[in-house]
Amino acid sequence: MRKKLLALTLASSLFYVACSNSEKPATQETATTEEQETTTDETAEYDPNRGEGKYDESNLQLAGLDAAMAGKGKTIAETKCLSCHKTTDERLVGPGWKGVTERRTPYWIMNFITNPDEMLDKDPELQAQIDICLVRMPDQNLTDDEARSILEFMRQNDGVK
Repeated sequence: MRKKLLALTLASSLFYVACSNSEKPATQETATTEEQETTTDETAEYDPNRGEGKYDESNLQLAGLDAAMAGKGKTIAETKCLSCHKTTDERLVGPGWKGVTERRTPYWIMNFITNPDEMLDKDPELQAQIDICLVRMPDQNLTDDEARSILEFMRQNDGVK
């Protein structure tokens, strides 16, 4: 009799486990779907060539190098940037600046240095940089003129004439 009772209990337990609903509750699935849709919408709106911010090809055009502006940009960079970045391709805390104006559009650079938090949240390449550098670039609260001067210094660093 004990063997039959034990067998029945074991069979019932296996039946319960096999037939139970192993899926997540509907509320968790809905939340996951909503999160995915939000992420997809944000990613779809993000332009990796322009970045996230007010600068684009309509309000930022560059000509030849402005040496005076580049000099001002060097001074600002020495105070706010070069403790984490080198002007070579060597990484310090953040990546080196050499070649950045060849890899990125001017408005992407301007948007990043004036709006780093939103860009770090949306740009997959910047998120990958965080994994490498282990530090988010802080918002330096640069004015538009300061940011433009730093861009000009970057251009000078990359050999723009």
